[in-house]
Amino acid sequence: MPEVAANATDAVLADWLVAENAEFSATDAIATVETEKAVVDVEAEDAGIVIKTLVAPGSQVEVGAPIAVLGAVGETVDDLDAVLAALGVAVATAPVLPERRDVPEQATPVVEEVAAAPTRRLFASPLARKIAKDAGLPIDDLPGTGPRGRILRRDVERALAARTEPVPAPVAETRAVLAPTHDAPASEIPHTRLRRAIASRLTESKQTAPHFYVRATVRADALVALRAEVNDGDVKVSVNDLVVKAVAAAHRAVPEMNVVWTPDAVRTFDTVDVAVAVATDRGLVTPVLRDVTSLPVSEVAARVRDLAARARDGRLKQDELEGGTISVTNLGMYGVEEFAAIINPPHAAILAVGAVRDEPVVEDGAVVPGKRMTVTLSVDHRPVDGVVAARWLAALTDLWEPRVRFVGCGRGLLHRPTDEAPGASAT
Repeated sequence: MPEVAANATDAVLADWLVAENAEFSATDAIATVETEKAVVDVEAEDAGIVIKTLVAPGSQVEVGAPIAVLGAVGETVDDLDAVLAALGVAVATAPVLPERRDVPEQATPVVEEVAAAPTRRLFASPLARKIAKDAGLPIDDLPGTGPRGRILRRDVERALAARTEPVPAPVAETRAVLAPTHDAPASEIPHTRLRRAIASRLTESKQTAPHFYVRATVRADALVALRAEVNDGDVKVSVNDLVVKAVAAAHRAVPEMNVVWTPDAVRTFDTVDVAVAVATDRGLVTPVLRDVTSLPVSEVAARVRDLAARARDGRLKQDELEGGTISVTNLGMYGVEEFAAIINPPHAAILAVGAVRDEPVVEDGAVVPGKRMTVTLSVDHRPVDGVVAARWLAALTDLWEPRVRFVGCGRGLLHRPTDEAPGASAT
């Protein structure tokens, strides 16, 4: 099982795309693997043949565990049991993880006989064994939830949690502090893998990234007018598409924002990759648009639509969910005026976009009708200082205020001050 997502410990073998005894070519997709956020096709490195599949579709498998035995093109195996035994995989049992570097070398095989019960084999991943050993927890009697009863990491963690659970308070005391729930109608919706992943990442973000916020309310008349001008032809662009393009332009103007924090350094990037939050039935995902500054607005709109459609179908590729330094999330279509969002790790910031509102505004000393929009930038204070975020927000709002006139859309979102001399080049 490959590590198709960074720091993933397991994944679901969704389907086999090549049957047993069938040949495949290099780069052919052999299997489909489902992670928390995407469905990924696992490609072959070289041509070969599938001798034996070891995992049934729908099984959750730890990263590094064998899922199939492959051979060279035309290779046949007379004694499959001997091959499986030589590879450390028991016949008609779940696959066992190969030894990892963090597991002490041992002369005995990973699959061991249980001394007290010669007729029973104990199957447990090296990671589960290591966690149990470090915690002083006997692994022999733990129930396994993996394929064919194999003990996985989650089984050990569940046993450790049960061992450390506090003793429940007396019934009388509990009734004194808790409202009765026996007569309250309720139902439970089990957590999906995506929901667990979202909860884990956002909790990690709030715990590790010191958030601070900068907010601006801007005139959106020019932005709305630009959208109407662009959509006058065959191209259909949303306000959010223009926001994504403007975010990339602001990153280009203030490159100190185009960074991420790592334990050893602040990593900077030459291109601007922007993630766009997409709501799906399974949860929120953030596919990434690459090199947005090089794309015309029409191409940004087309790519956002494509990513959003495949996100809702669960068909994003893993590399489309990785990278970027900033996310854009927009709740304006729901009438939300303003909100603050949690940074999507490892990004340095996320821009929350509110609705475009018709409001009275002051222009040249007179109250006139206008359009206003509030944006809130959440920033990770580790790689970005407050003054940098303020400069970035100023660069962004300069693209939208009336004193800035937009020109052209074929090559991207461009602007020049209205008092610029005619014929001057756009910046």
